[in-house]
Amino acid sequence: MARALLLSLAQLGDRAILRVLLKSLLVTFLLLAALVALAAFAADRLGSAWWQSDEGLFAVAGALAALVAGALLFRTLAVAVLSFFADEIVAAVERRHYPAANRTRLALPFRREIGMALRSAIRAGVANAVALPLYLLLLVTGVGAPLLFIAVNSLLLSRDLGEMVGSRHLSEPALKEWLAASRRARAATGLVAALLFVVPVVNLLAPVLGAAIATHRFHGDRRA
Repeated sequence: MARALLLSLAQLGDRAILRVLLKSLLVTFLLLAALVALAAFAADRLGSAWWQSDEGLFAVAGALAALVAGALLFRTLAVAVLSFFADEIVAAVERRHYPAANRTRLALPFRREIGMALRSAIRAGVANAVALPLYLLLLVTGVGAPLLFIAVNSLLLSRDLGEMVGSRHLSEPALKEWLAASRRARAATGLVAALLFVVPVVNLLAPVLGAAIATHRFHGDRRA
């Protein structure tokens, strides 16, 4: 794992990696901005209709609530968005470190990429929504909420990142078998990626780093 993390950090300056980082962050933040604007508009409309208030307080409250939700949704959106650019990350890592595997990489149909992104977003949205009351209760402990976030999302990310890389090299039946057989091996990848998501500033790099680490781990495990 240490080797995979160090190699991924060393390749952050790669043009292909930087291109994906910028594209994925731009799309993610545009989606978050749209969410905040929609929540503000909806709250203002509902507040005006129910309480005959036109002071804009409901719009502000809606925007603030959306910002809080957006902080929790960042991980969900970032990984779902990255699914559409994952091939570029996998290709960049493989060109440098696993050229033989790069030559046999499968091209995924757009329909399958959409399916993976939606499944990832739904799994993350449902799991974090269920955990949200506990996040709020554990805020008073100072460390409880981040620890729970790490626990929940490490499990989700181990699946998402493993599928993101494995689908580029395995048929769908073989991918299912590999995902079932590699749960323990993938757990460390999910844990490191989840830890990256809770560190300010570093969390902006977490989706790209997670994909790169998962690529190294996938090929390292297969060699082993």
